[in-house]
Amino acid sequence: MKIRGLIASALIGAVASARSMTPMATLAAARLAGRSTDGHLVLLDRPLFKYGALAMGVGELLGDKMKSAPDRTVSLGLLARVMSAGIAGAALAPKGQARAGAAVAVAVAVPLAYLTLAGRKRAMARLGQTRSGLIEDALIGAAGTAVVALATRPRHS
Repeated sequence: MKIRGLIASALIGAVASARSMTPMATLAAARLAGRSTDGHLVLLDRPLFKYGALAMGVGELLGDKMKSAPDRTVSLGLLARVMSAGIAGAALAPKGQARAGAAVAVAVAVPLAYLTLAGRKRAMARLGQTRSGLIEDALIGAAGTAVVALATRPRHS
């Protein structure tokens, strides 16, 4: 196994640490754009799941700005990160390395969730919840889009 081949999986895990639905939403968008991965994403080839992943990604961006939004490190938040990072990490891993890709993505996502939460809390203290959330959205959205764009290819290549 080549570690370099798992960089996209590690990076998508970092994305999941801050926005749990962004990895799946960016993969769904890539599928809609006609891009494919080495790993299998059977569910994202079904319209219900593809559009559902996009809707959940948008919903998370909106919900994050609410005062009642829970921290990303609560049990359900970590579970969502584990699932999203694992699926996306497997999909972005080189052929035959899906399990390693999933493991790497999860191993990055969970501990980094605590670090990104600490950073967000500092930003909230200075900028407020909405402003800090919008900045985080832009950074994480761009990072997720870049990782997926670089790790996928046109479907018929």
